Amino acid sequence: MAKIEGFKIKNYRVLKDITLGILWNKRQAQPLTPMTAVIGKNGVGKSSLFDAFGFLADCLKLGVEEACDAKGRGGFERIRSQGSGEPIEFHIYYRQTVKSRPITYELAIDVDTNGRPYVKRERLRQRRDRQRRGRPFSFLYLNEGKGVVWKEEEQGQLIDEDRGLFDLFKLMKEIESRSQAKESGETEVIELQDKRKLGIATLGALKQHPRISAFRQFIEGWYLSYFTPNAARSFPLAGPQRHLNSLGDNLSNVVQFMEREQPKEFQSILDRIANKIPGLRSIDTKKTPDGRLLLRFNDSGFEDPFYAQQMSDGTLKVFAYMLQLEDPSPPPFLCIEEPENGLYHKLLEVLVQEFRDHAKSRKGSQIFVTTHQPYFVDALTPEETWILEKGQDGFSTIRRASDDPTVKALVDEGLPLGGLWYSDYLDARPTNAL
Repeated sequence: MAKIEGFKIKNYRVLKDITLGILWNKRQAQPLTPMTAVIGKNGVGKSSLFDAFGFLADCLKLGVEEACDAKGRGGFERIRSQGSGEPIEFHIYYRQTVKSRPITYELAIDVDTNGRPYVKRERLRQRRDRQRRGRPFSFLYLNEGKGVVWKEEEQGQLIDEDRGLFDLFKLMKEIESRSQAKESGETEVIELQDKRKLGIATLGALKQHPRISAFRQFIEGWYLSYFTPNAARSFPLAGPQRHLNSLGDNLSNVVQFMEREQPKEFQSILDRIANKIPGLRSIDTKKTPDGRLLLRFNDSGFEDPFYAQQMSDGTLKVFAYMLQLEDPSPPPFLCIEEPENGLYHKLLEVLVQEFRDHAKSRKGSQIFVTTHQPYFVDALTPEETWILEKGQDGFSTIRRASDDPTVKALVDEGLPLGGLWYSDYLDARPTNAL
């Protein structure tokens, strides 16, 4: 399954310039772990970081203008870093499989003369086979909606970073002349009809571009959890659904799908989940006359079961998370904001271990979480943990906990990471406790 090894965000709200993990030009860094957690105080940009992934997914699904206005973002100028006149940029460094060569995706979004957002620049590139150094070769390069794409598994073209536009237009002329002479069919000059749509959205639908198609499917498969227990308590219409949606209001439909598709394994899944939720004896289902499936939680202290509509927020959240991890075809990238909300603190260590085991499994999702709960952080390793802070200029900075040798030594000696976090040992500018 595809995994993100590093990413960079520029000019997105308080995230003026942050990098996590490895990039093609930052090879000395270590790649992201299968499970990554970002910790930070209130107001440092954890929600902005979470939303940055949602914004990129919305750009692919809706287009950049609609993505700027979606989910209360308020338009381009509201999400561009305050005082910046530069484009919003995303760089993603990922591998399609463990053995495949990494691919870098770069996207820059700006506003045109009418103040409307559009795709200023877009690029996919990859080092050639056995290439260990130097710049990767571009197999998709678009500037202002015009550019070139290499068909099928062609290796691409090295375009000088400092002379990008000049090289691009020179290359386009060469390709056009070769095409007119019918000398080469490996490259293609393209011009997008709508500069507010991503090039990977259009080209990724064509089988002639398998690498672009694979990257498009990767982003389309992202799952960002905006789970709300009240939504999960609703009574949706009957009908099985394969995956849990972002709000969790189709929880019963997913249960119905799993019971229909995996009848022999379904009860075993419910039993495994029940064993990990304190106070529950078992979980089962009951069908209604109109074909719906109701979840029944059998509490250890009561003879009669409780239905999902009667259960606590925390129990429903843990059940939804566990059910997501049991998905037979999980999303490649699972992003959860503050999963600790509403949960008993001793359950957090169990939840972290479940996330980690799933992320490390061969077919598991890569998991990205944000948190500020010390008990949750206690269960993390310094390599998994990134610390987001506000700089003196008001913009966020980020660093890996394992980059601090003192922190790493203290954890190796048995001190919990969450305790260090609570005591301000992870703060770049420690404050005296009151």
